[in-house]
Amino acid sequence: MTLHSALGPDLSAADLYALLKLRVDVFVVEQDCPYPDLDGRDLLPDTIHVWWQPGAEPLACLRVLGAPGTERRVGRVCTAAQARGAGLGSRLMAAAIDHLGPDPSVLDAQLPAQSLYARFGYEPQGAPFLEDGIEHVRMRRPGQSSTAWRV
Repeated sequence: MTLHSALGPDLSAADLYALLKLRVDVFVVEQDCPYPDLDGRDLLPDTIHVWWQPGAEPLACLRVLGAPGTERRVGRVCTAAQARGAGLGSRLMAAAIDHLGPDPSVLDAQLPAQSLYARFGYEPQGAPFLEDGIEHVRMRRPGQSSTAWRV
Protein backbone atom coordinates (compact mmCIF):
# COMPACT_ATOMS: atom_id res chain seq x y z
CA MET A 1 0.00 0.00 0.00
CA THR A 2 1.34 3.43 -0.87
CA LEU A 3 -0.95 5.56 1.32
CA HIS A 4 0.51 6.00 4.78
CA SER A 5 -0.62 7.73 7.95
CA ALA A 6 1.00 8.20 11.33
CA LEU A 7 0.60 10.28 14.45
CA GLY A 8 3.33 12.85 14.95
CA PRO A 9 5.18 10.97 17.71
CA ASP A 10 5.09 7.75 15.66
CA LEU A 11 6.86 9.20 12.59
CA SER A 12 10.33 7.87 12.00
CA ALA A 13 13.08 10.42 11.55
CA ALA A 14 13.38 9.35 7.90
CA ASP A 15 9.64 9.79 7.24
CA LEU A 16 9.55 13.18 8.94
CA TYR A 17 12.59 14.31 6.95
CA ALA A 18 11.02 13.14 3.66
CA LEU A 19 7.72 14.93 4.40
CA LEU A 20 9.47 18.14 5.39
CA LYS A 21 11.62 17.97 2.25
CA LEU A 22 8.53 17.59 0.04
CA ARG A 23 6.84 20.55 1.74
CA VAL A 24 9.94 22.72 1.36
CA ASP A 25 10.34 21.67 -2.29
CA VAL A 26 6.74 22.68 -3.06
CA PHE A 27 6.04 25.66 -0.83
CA VAL A 28 9.44 27.29 -0.34
CA VAL A 29 11.34 26.44 -3.53
CA GLU A 30 8.68 26.01 -6.24
CA GLN A 31 6.23 28.64 -4.96
CA ASP A 32 9.09 30.94 -3.88
CA CYS A 33 7.41 31.39 -0.53
CA PRO A 34 9.78 31.34 2.43
CA TYR A 35 7.75 30.70 5.55
CA PRO A 36 8.36 29.03 8.93
CA ASP A 37 7.34 25.46 8.06
CA LEU A 38 8.89 24.14 11.28
CA ASP A 39 6.10 25.39 13.53
CA GLY A 40 6.36 22.85 16.34
CA ARG A 41 3.16 21.01 15.38
CA ASP A 42 4.45 18.07 13.33
CA LEU A 43 5.32 15.90 16.33
CA LEU A 44 2.35 16.74 18.56
CA PRO A 45 0.42 13.69 19.80
CA ASP A 46 -2.79 14.77 18.01
CA THR A 47 -1.17 15.57 14.66
CA ILE A 48 -1.91 13.04 11.94
CA HIS A 49 0.30 12.90 8.85
CA VAL A 50 -1.04 11.33 5.67
CA TRP A 51 1.20 10.78 2.67
CA TRP A 52 1.35 8.98 -0.67
CA GLN A 53 4.62 7.13 -1.20
CA PRO A 54 4.68 4.53 -3.96
CA GLY A 55 8.50 4.48 -4.08
CA ALA A 56 11.49 5.84 -2.23
CA GLU A 57 10.08 9.37 -1.73
CA PRO A 58 6.64 10.71 -0.83
CA LEU A 59 4.81 12.37 -3.72
CA ALA A 60 1.99 14.03 -1.75
CA CYS A 61 1.20 14.77 1.87
CA LEU A 62 -0.97 16.64 4.32
CA ARG A 63 -1.43 16.89 8.06
CA VAL A 64 -4.44 17.09 10.34
CA LEU A 65 -4.10 19.13 13.53
CA GLY A 66 -6.22 19.07 16.65
CA ALA A 67 -7.73 16.67 19.11
CA PRO A 68 -10.67 14.48 18.13
CA GLY A 69 -13.95 16.03 19.22
CA THR A 70 -12.83 19.59 18.44
CA GLU A 71 -12.71 21.69 15.29
CA ARG A 72 -9.61 20.43 13.53
CA ARG A 73 -7.34 21.89 10.84
CA VAL A 74 -6.15 20.32 7.60
CA GLY A 75 -2.98 21.85 6.27
CA ARG A 76 0.34 21.55 4.48
CA VAL A 77 -1.46 19.82 1.59
CA CYS A 78 0.99 19.40 -1.26
CA THR A 79 1.88 17.24 -4.24
CA ALA A 80 5.26 17.00 -5.96
CA ALA A 81 5.28 18.68 -9.38
CA GLN A 82 5.90 15.42 -11.24
CA ALA A 83 2.87 13.74 -9.60
CA ARG A 84 0.22 16.41 -10.17
CA GLY A 85 -2.88 15.51 -12.13
CA ALA A 86 -2.96 11.92 -10.87
CA GLY A 87 -5.68 12.47 -8.25
CA LEU A 88 -3.35 12.29 -5.26
CA GLY A 89 -4.90 15.36 -3.63
CA SER A 90 -8.30 13.65 -3.70
CA ARG A 91 -6.88 10.45 -2.24
CA LEU A 92 -5.20 12.37 0.56
CA MET A 93 -8.32 14.39 1.32
CA ALA A 94 -10.46 11.24 1.40
CA ALA A 95 -8.03 9.78 3.94
CA ALA A 96 -8.06 13.03 5.94
CA ILE A 97 -11.87 13.00 6.04
CA ASP A 98 -11.74 9.42 7.32
CA HIS A 99 -9.40 10.56 10.12
CA LEU A 100 -11.61 13.57 10.90
CA GLY A 101 -14.72 11.45 11.24
CA PRO A 102 -17.66 13.63 12.33
CA ASP A 103 -15.45 16.48 13.58
CA PRO A 104 -15.77 19.89 11.93
CA SER A 105 -12.62 21.18 10.27
CA VAL A 106 -11.11 24.23 8.67
CA LEU A 107 -8.36 24.82 6.11
CA ASP A 108 -6.82 27.72 4.24
CA ALA A 109 -7.01 26.87 0.54
CA GLN A 110 -4.90 28.39 -2.17
CA LEU A 111 -7.53 29.75 -4.57
CA PRO A 112 -6.77 27.33 -7.44
CA ALA A 113 -7.35 24.38 -5.06
CA GLN A 114 -10.70 25.61 -3.75
CA SER A 115 -12.73 23.24 -5.96
CA LEU A 116 -10.79 20.21 -4.65
CA TYR A 117 -11.79 20.98 -1.08
CA ALA A 118 -15.37 21.84 -2.06
CA ARG A 119 -15.81 18.23 -3.25
CA PHE A 120 -15.24 17.16 0.37
CA GLY A 121 -17.82 19.49 1.86
CA TYR A 122 -15.65 22.55 2.54
CA GLU A 123 -17.27 25.93 1.96
CA PRO A 124 -15.55 29.32 1.67
CA GLN A 125 -15.72 31.50 4.77
CA GLY A 126 -15.04 35.17 4.16
CA ALA A 127 -13.05 36.99 1.53
CA PRO A 128 -9.79 35.79 -0.02
CA PHE A 129 -6.64 36.90 1.77
CA LEU A 130 -2.92 36.93 1.10
CA GLU A 131 -0.80 34.48 3.02
CA ASP A 132 2.91 34.57 2.23
CA GLY A 133 2.11 36.39 -1.02
CA ILE A 134 -0.37 33.75 -2.27
CA GLU A 135 -4.15 34.22 -2.36
CA HIS A 136 -6.00 31.89 -0.01
CA VAL A 137 -9.54 31.51 1.25
CA ARG A 138 -10.57 30.01 4.59
CA MET A 139 -12.84 27.01 4.09
CA ARG A 140 -14.87 25.20 6.73
CA ARG A 141 -16.46 21.78 6.78
CA PRO A 142 -19.17 21.31 9.39
CA GLY A 143 -19.21 18.19 11.48
CA GLN A 144 -20.81 15.37 9.53
CA SER A 145 -20.66 11.75 8.59
CA SER A 146 -17.39 10.79 6.90
CA THR A 147 -19.41 9.15 4.11
CA ALA A 148 -20.91 12.46 2.92
CA TRP A 149 -18.16 13.11 0.33
CA ARG A 150 -17.29 11.72 -3.07
CA VAL A 151 -13.87 11.38 -4.72
